[in-house]
Amino acid sequence: MAGAVQAQPQGSYPSKPITMVVPYPAGGSNDVFARQVAKEMGDALKQPVIVDNRPGASGNTGTASVAKAAPDGYTLVAVSSSMTTNAAIQTKLPFDPVKSFAPVAMFAKGPFIVAVSNDFEAKTPADLLRLVKANPGKFNYASSGTGSVNHFATELMRAQVPGFDITHVPYKGQGPAVTDLVGNQTQLMVSSGPSILPMVRGGKLRAIGITSLAPSPVAPELTPMSTVIPGYEFDLWWGLLAPAGTPPDIVNKLNAAVNQALSKPQMIANFLREGAIATTVSPAQFSRVIAQDVERWKKLAKQQNIVAD
Repeated sequence: MAGAVQAQPQGSYPSKPITMVVPYPAGGSNDVFARQVAKEMGDALKQPVIVDNRPGASGNTGTASVAKAAPDGYTLVAVSSSMTTNAAIQTKLPFDPVKSFAPVAMFAKGPFIVAVSNDFEAKTPADLLRLVKANPGKFNYASSGTGSVNHFATELMRAQVPGFDITHVPYKGQGPAVTDLVGNQTQLMVSSGPSILPMVRGGKLRAIGITSLAPSPVAPELTPMSTVIPGYEFDLWWGLLAPAGTPPDIVNKLNAAVNQALSKPQMIANFLREGAIATTVSPAQFSRVIAQDVERWKKLAKQQNIVAD
């Protein structure tokens, strides 16, 4: 089938609607960004781009379905950094995050927000380190699950700060993790802007820092954690993949459509409002980001003894 696609005349793609799989339920950041990009892509490509939510197994179900799809450019998947952290600890994934896909384009990048419960005393990054180091094992941090991006972001912090002894409490998803943080069952959560900023803006949680190396337009009022943890940086990314073997001319056409969408001022503003920065890269650049992340998180998982549940 891939050969048949390659034999198509230049410019004949796409000749029918494209499906963009979101491997998570509606309403999350993957879904929000995918729907915004899909509409603009459809306008640029003169074919509808239909968002299809296929949740399950921490995103693995929908992602695997696209890995097995025909490499003809008509079935794509919108993923995030969580694909690479999952791969770092799960040895039996139904796909290879590097070999099973042809990276198409990045949608956005965004730092994590370091948030605490309102009952927790820390108000700055320095306060956080001081309190945790002075009370080893007393406090808990929440994540949306073992191997999640916020789990790895916090373990990276622990790895870089001697004596930062805080207990991990994994949840089955972002919602219950945030609920218990609001209730002070846990004291700390490092989470994406789209997931945590609404609670911060509503006064239910307090943001005390950000994981970008320098101040970020996502939340310019927040102090980077790197001011007290030199070199600490953690960015979440969102992007689009096609099945491995998709012809380069199709990948490049899709990349151009995504990047055209992301260059529009309204899209840039929409993404920033959601806590992310619209980011345009080539397929080759995106491929390198994925490969580097997989290796980086495998090393951290080994160092911090992070293992799958």
